[in-house]
Amino acid sequence: MPRKVPTVDTASKSEVHENEKGITRRLAPEVRERQIVLKAVDHFATHGFSGSTRELARQLGVTQPLLYRYFPSKEALIDRVYEEVYQWDTSWECLIKDRSVPIQERMVRFYSAYAGVILRREWIRIFIFAGLTREGINSKYLSRLRERVFLPVMAEIRSAYELPASTSTKQRDIDLELIWSLHASIFYLGVRKWIYGLPVSDNVEDHIARQVDAFLNGVPEALKHAPKASSKTKA
Repeated sequence: MPRKVPTVDTASKSEVHENEKGITRRLAPEVRERQIVLKAVDHFATHGFSGSTRELARQLGVTQPLLYRYFPSKEALIDRVYEEVYQWDTSWECLIKDRSVPIQERMVRFYSAYAGVILRREWIRIFIFAGLTREGINSKYLSRLRERVFLPVMAEIRSAYELPASTSTKQRDIDLELIWSLHASIFYLGVRKWIYGLPVSDNVEDHIARQVDAFLNGVPEALKHAPKASSKTKA
C-alpha cells in the first residue's frame, strides 16, 4: 500500500519558511504579509508599476498563489503599498494652526517634519511613478494636502500679516499657486536626489528655513496686490 503523503494546510495560522542556513521555521500570516508589503514597496520604487503579478511574485521571492492569498489582485497590493508609504501625521495640522508660535517658526517646523517623511527614496519614486502610470492614485493625497496644508497655511499667513481672508475662488487659486511654489521647492530636493541622482544639501532644515524666509518676505506683499474679492467671484 503506497505511503500517504501529508498535505500542507494553506489556511494554517503560520507558514513554513526556510532561511539561508536551511533551518525551517513558521511565519505568522501577519509577519509574511508585512514582508510582502515591504518588498513590494522597494520593488515599485525601483521598477514602477509595470509587469505581471507572476513577475512581481518572482521579484518578491514568493509564489503567485501565496501573493494572491494575501492580496487578491495587483491593485490591492498597490493600494496597500500606497497606504504604507503615504502615512499622514495629524499633528502637522495642529502645528500649522497654533498661533502661539510665530508663523515663520511654524512653517519651518512643519516643513522640516514633512520633509523628513517625503524626502525618502520610496516616497519620491513611487509618487512619481504613480503620477505617470496610475491615473488618479495621487489625487486623494493631493486633495488632502490642499485642504489640510495649503489652504490653512495661506490662511495663517494672511492672518499673521493682517491681510483679508480669501473669500473667492480666484483668491484661493492665487493662494494655492503661491504655496505650491514653496512646497515644490522642498519636494524637488527629493526629485533631484532620487530621480536625477544629483547631490543635495545634507542640512535640509537650513534649506527649508531659507526657503520659508524668502517666501514670507515676498508673498505678503504679493497678496496685497492680488485681485480683491467681488460679489461675482465669491464662492
